[in-house]
Amino acid sequence: MESIKDKVAIIGMGCTKFGELFGKDADDMIVEATYEALEDAGVEMKDIQAAWVGTGMSGCTGATIASPLQLQYIPVTRVENACATGCESNRGAAFAIAAKVYDLVLVVGYEKLKDAGFGGLGAAVPGKLHPVLDAGAIVGGGPARYALAATRYFYRYGLSREEGKRTLAKISVKSHYNGSRNPKAHLRREATKEQVMNAPMIAWLLGLFECCGVTDGATAAVLCRAEDAPKFKKEYITIKGFGISIGPGWGKQKTDYDFTHWEETEQAARQAYTEAGIKDPRKELDMVELHDCFSIAELIASESLGLCPKGKAKEDIDAGTFTQEGEIPINLSGGLKSFGHPVGASGAREIYEIYQEILGKAQEPSRQLKSCQLGLAHNQGGHPGKFMCGITIVGAP
Repeated sequence: MESIKDKVAIIGMGCTKFGELFGKDADDMIVEATYEALEDAGVEMKDIQAAWVGTGMSGCTGATIASPLQLQYIPVTRVENACATGCESNRGAAFAIAAKVYDLVLVVGYEKLKDAGFGGLGAAVPGKLHPVLDAGAIVGGGPARYALAATRYFYRYGLSREEGKRTLAKISVKSHYNGSRNPKAHLRREATKEQVMNAPMIAWLLGLFECCGVTDGATAAVLCRAEDAPKFKKEYITIKGFGISIGPGWGKQKTDYDFTHWEETEQAARQAYTEAGIKDPRKELDMVELHDCFSIAELIASESLGLCPKGKAKEDIDAGTFTQEGEIPINLSGGLKSFGHPVGASGAREIYEIYQEILGKAQEPSRQLKSCQLGLAHNQGGHPGKFMCGITIVGAP
């Protein structure tokens, strides 16, 4: 087995504004993101030899992008891996480039969720549903199962309800502050700790400001072999490592399931760190975009990624370690919480954020990191106990 490190370059990326895009359909978003990526890469559609599209529930088959983009009989592969779809689509495209099957490929991720007419994702939960243990798994299942993770975490590590709630509130305040300065974010508004603490309860003790919203959006990327990248443009990034991990899923049935760490994230991180040659992620990574579908998800993922010891995230949150000015910024984009979460687009959108920071092109100057050479994007689908996790590490050539 060989590492993917520095074999594949991302030479162009595009991203629509995320939000309630009732004035656009899926085709509009796909075209917008794709042509931004093509222009950024300095290539034309006719140069693309194959394409991958990731979408959870907004389209079937490769025709979902072939028609709006009018692709001319090239291979198009549609992939889906719940909220890990963004990582999965980029991974498949990168492997094809590394294998030298193609020279230039396109990756598109998108989701059109707001037109569905109901709240939540509305997707079928994988696996069989227990009549008691999985009650309500489809309607409101995400908030309910992550709320179980929150209460178990606070119990295990000795946090009172008030301490735990304030810790989660600090995460949400950070996310909204970051998102308020991001021109393409969905929820561009700051939130105070008091607003978060007093917001309507969704699933005790996760309130409205601790749950990400349902969002429309699309992202796109153009990939080539690293040695070919300078032929297209001077500024680009390379892929350093991938990790994909899907557990057996017994956590949804086992009465002794832990709930306080993400085993799939730990396994995927181990794979990606090995490929990238990372020994100490906290010291070596310059930024992390992780899957904060709920504020407790950011807290536990930061520990499961090895950014801080288990049970100690509160100390770093209180110290501001994960802010823009801190030791390792987490969700500088605003995260899923503020930027939004169109399932098939989120993974690539996280890569897009790292891409912009490494190239020094953050849309709002105040968001630009002084130095960024290496970043990690983390996606996690399913529920605690039955996750599918994808990790992508990218950096300067």
